[in-house]
Amino acid sequence: MAAIYNLYIINKSGGLIFYKDYGSAGRMDTNDSLRVASLWHSMHAISQQLSPVLGCAGIDLLEADNFDLHCFQSLTGTKFFVVCEPGTLHMENLLKYMYELYTDYVLKNPFYEMEMPIRCELFEISLSQAIQKDRVALLGR
Repeated sequence: MAAIYNLYIINKSGGLIFYKDYGSAGRMDTNDSLRVASLWHSMHAISQQLSPVLGCAGIDLLEADNFDLHCFQSLTGTKFFVVCEPGTLHMENLLKYMYELYTDYVLKNPFYEMEMPIRCELFEISLSQAIQKDRVALLGR
């Protein structure tokens, strides 16, 4: 079964505004999740500058032996990235759907302040449902 281990949302300045652990083997504490988010933001920015391809948007996929890291960057600079099992397919579509949920439940929330940590129960419930739906769809294939 394809599994998402972690979800991170980083604001345009590199601050971690949302983190959710979906049952990874090695649980991270708050400091570790902040370090991972900061490291990814830096690597993403550096890859944009060092790429020989004009107009490169940064790293979209990082493949390792034990995990894959998929990233989606919105036009505003907010980055969504998931750490998942190696070889997981269709993560780009799931990340775009997560961005849609973010715009619907977080950005349209009159009490949310931009660039601040996300505290929205409906957003978290919708994310969990989307991830569960994605897992069920992958099992059916």
